[in-house]
Amino acid sequence: MQASMEHDTANPLSELISDDVFELLDNHNLFNEKSVRDFQIRRKFRSLREEDVPAYDAIEALRGQYPYLQFDTIRKIVYKLNNR
Repeated sequence: MQASMEHDTANPLSELISDDVFELLDNHNLFNEKSVRDFQIRRKFRSLREEDVPAYDAIEALRGQYPYLQFDTIRKIVYKLNNR
C-alpha cells in the first residue's frame, strides 16, 4: 500500500462500499491505509476462526501474509486492543 492502494488488488472494502466509490476515494488519497489493512486483517482472522482454526494458528497464518508485523501487533489488531 503505497501512495494509493495499489490498483492491482480488488476493492478491499467491497462489503462496505461500491467499487466506484472505492476507486474515487483511492484516486484522491482519502483512505487511511493502515485502517484498511487492519480491517482486512480482522476480516481474514474472523474467516479463519469460522473455519475452526485456533486463534494462535490464525494469527500465525496472518503473520505469513504480513511478515513485517509482530505476533502481538496482529493480536492487538484482531482483538482491537489498540483503540487509536
